Amino acid sequence: MLRRIATLSGDGADTVVRAALAHAAELDILVSVAVCDAGGRLVAFRRADDAEIASIALAQDKAFTALSNKMSTRELGRQAQPGGPLYGIFANLAGRMVTFDGGVPAYSGRSLVGGVGVSGGSPEEDEACCLAGLAAAGLHATG
Repeated sequence: MLRRIATLSGDGADTVVRAALAHAAELDILVSVAVCDAGGRLVAFRRADDAEIASIALAQDKAFTALSNKMSTRELGRQAQPGGPLYGIFANLAGRMVTFDGGVPAYSGRSLVGGVGVSGGSPEEDEACCLAGLAAAGLHATG
Protein backbone atom coordinates (compact mmCIF):
# COMPACT_ATOMS: atom_id res chain seq x y z
CA MET A 1 0.00 0.00 0.00
CA LEU A 2 1.09 3.55 -0.69
CA ARG A 3 0.00 6.88 0.67
CA ARG A 4 0.73 10.42 -0.35
CA ILE A 5 2.49 12.70 2.09
CA ALA A 6 2.31 16.46 1.67
CA THR A 7 5.72 18.08 2.01
CA LEU A 8 7.24 21.51 1.68
CA SER A 9 8.66 22.28 -1.76
CA GLY A 10 12.07 23.78 -2.38
CA ASP A 11 10.45 27.02 -3.54
CA GLY A 12 8.29 27.16 -0.41
CA ALA A 13 11.33 26.51 1.77
CA ASP A 14 13.24 29.30 0.00
CA THR A 15 10.36 31.68 0.74
CA VAL A 16 10.52 30.75 4.42
CA VAL A 17 14.28 31.31 4.54
CA ARG A 18 14.13 34.71 2.81
CA ALA A 19 11.35 35.97 5.08
CA ALA A 20 13.03 34.69 8.24
CA LEU A 21 16.29 36.40 7.25
CA ALA A 22 14.42 39.62 6.44
CA HIS A 23 12.79 39.56 9.88
CA ALA A 24 16.19 38.95 11.48
CA ALA A 25 17.55 41.98 9.63
CA GLU A 26 14.68 44.07 11.02
CA LEU A 27 15.65 42.86 14.50
CA ASP A 28 19.32 43.61 13.73
CA ILE A 29 20.46 40.06 14.45
CA LEU A 30 22.59 37.60 12.47
CA VAL A 31 21.07 34.15 12.16
CA SER A 32 21.12 30.85 10.34
CA VAL A 33 17.83 29.51 8.99
CA ALA A 34 17.12 25.86 8.19
CA VAL A 35 14.03 24.29 6.66
CA CYS A 36 13.40 20.56 6.45
CA ASP A 37 10.69 18.73 4.54
CA ALA A 38 8.12 16.32 5.98
CA GLY A 39 10.71 13.54 5.98
CA GLY A 40 13.21 15.56 8.03
CA ARG A 41 15.55 16.21 5.11
CA LEU A 42 17.17 19.64 4.82
CA VAL A 43 15.71 21.45 1.80
CA ALA A 44 16.85 25.04 2.38
CA PHE A 45 19.51 26.68 4.50
CA ARG A 46 21.18 30.05 4.74
CA ARG A 47 23.62 31.54 7.22
CA ALA A 48 23.78 35.32 7.35
CA ASP A 49 27.25 36.73 6.89
CA ASP A 50 29.04 36.77 10.26
CA ALA A 51 26.35 34.71 12.05
CA GLU A 52 27.90 32.51 14.69
CA ILE A 53 29.20 29.16 13.49
CA ALA A 54 27.27 27.24 16.16
CA SER A 55 24.04 28.56 14.63
CA ILE A 56 24.50 26.30 11.60
CA ALA A 57 23.97 23.02 13.46
CA LEU A 58 21.51 24.52 15.95
CA ALA A 59 19.18 25.84 13.23
CA GLN A 60 19.15 22.46 11.49
CA ASP A 61 18.56 20.56 14.73
CA LYS A 62 15.78 22.96 15.79
CA ALA A 63 13.97 22.38 12.47
CA PHE A 64 14.33 18.60 12.80
CA THR A 65 13.25 18.63 16.47
CA ALA A 66 10.11 20.66 15.77
CA LEU A 67 9.14 18.43 12.85
CA SER A 68 9.83 15.13 14.58
CA ASN A 69 7.91 16.09 17.73
CA LYS A 70 5.11 18.01 15.95
CA MET A 71 5.57 20.95 18.32
CA SER A 72 7.74 24.00 18.80
CA THR A 73 11.05 23.53 20.52
CA ARG A 74 9.77 26.03 23.13
CA GLU A 75 6.86 23.72 23.98
CA LEU A 76 9.11 20.68 23.91
CA GLY A 77 11.42 22.44 26.38
CA ARG A 78 8.49 23.07 28.70
CA GLN A 79 7.47 19.42 28.57
CA ALA A 80 11.07 18.20 28.96
CA GLN A 81 11.60 19.82 32.36
CA PRO A 82 12.20 17.50 35.36
CA GLY A 83 8.87 15.92 36.22
CA GLY A 84 7.45 16.72 32.77
CA PRO A 85 6.01 14.09 30.44
CA LEU A 86 9.01 14.29 28.07
CA TYR A 87 11.79 14.65 30.62
CA GLY A 88 14.98 13.14 29.18
CA ILE A 89 14.04 13.51 25.51
CA PHE A 90 16.97 15.84 24.94
CA ALA A 91 19.29 12.83 25.28
CA ASN A 92 17.71 11.11 22.25
CA LEU A 93 18.81 11.03 18.62
CA ALA A 94 22.50 11.52 19.40
CA GLY A 95 21.84 14.87 21.05
CA ARG A 96 19.94 16.43 18.12
CA MET A 97 16.90 17.32 20.25
CA VAL A 98 16.77 21.03 21.04
CA THR A 99 14.61 22.10 23.96
CA PHE A 100 14.64 25.90 23.74
CA ASP A 101 12.92 28.39 21.42
CA GLY A 102 13.76 28.70 17.75
CA GLY A 103 12.21 25.68 16.06
CA VAL A 104 8.63 25.34 14.81
CA PRO A 105 6.76 22.74 12.80
CA ALA A 106 5.37 23.87 9.45
CA TYR A 107 1.73 23.07 8.75
CA SER A 108 -0.35 23.61 5.64
CA GLY A 109 -3.90 23.23 6.84
CA ARG A 110 -3.76 20.18 9.10
CA SER A 111 -0.84 18.59 7.23
CA LEU A 112 2.62 18.67 8.76
CA VAL A 113 4.83 19.59 5.79
CA GLY A 114 8.17 20.44 7.38
CA GLY A 115 10.06 22.20 10.12
CA VAL A 116 11.85 25.54 10.48
CA GLY A 117 14.77 26.34 12.72
CA VAL A 118 16.51 29.65 13.37
CA SER A 119 19.56 30.27 15.55
CA GLY A 120 21.67 33.32 16.30
CA GLY A 121 19.41 35.68 18.21
CA SER A 122 17.77 35.27 21.57
CA PRO A 123 15.46 32.26 21.79
CA GLU A 124 12.44 34.56 21.45
CA GLU A 125 13.92 36.35 18.44
CA ASP A 126 14.74 33.03 16.78
CA GLU A 127 11.15 31.85 17.15
CA ALA A 128 9.80 35.18 15.85
CA CYS A 129 11.94 34.75 12.72
CA CYS A 130 10.57 31.22 12.23
CA LEU A 131 7.00 32.48 12.46
CA ALA A 132 7.70 35.33 10.01
CA GLY A 133 9.05 32.78 7.55
CA LEU A 134 6.01 30.55 7.90
CA ALA A 135 3.62 33.47 7.44
CA ALA A 136 5.35 34.56 4.24
CA ALA A 137 4.85 31.08 2.79
CA GLY A 138 1.21 30.83 3.89
CA LEU A 139 2.04 28.23 6.54
CA HIS A 140 1.45 28.05 10.28
CA ALA A 141 2.99 26.40 13.35
CA THR A 142 0.01 24.43 14.65
CA GLY A 143 -1.98 21.63 13.07
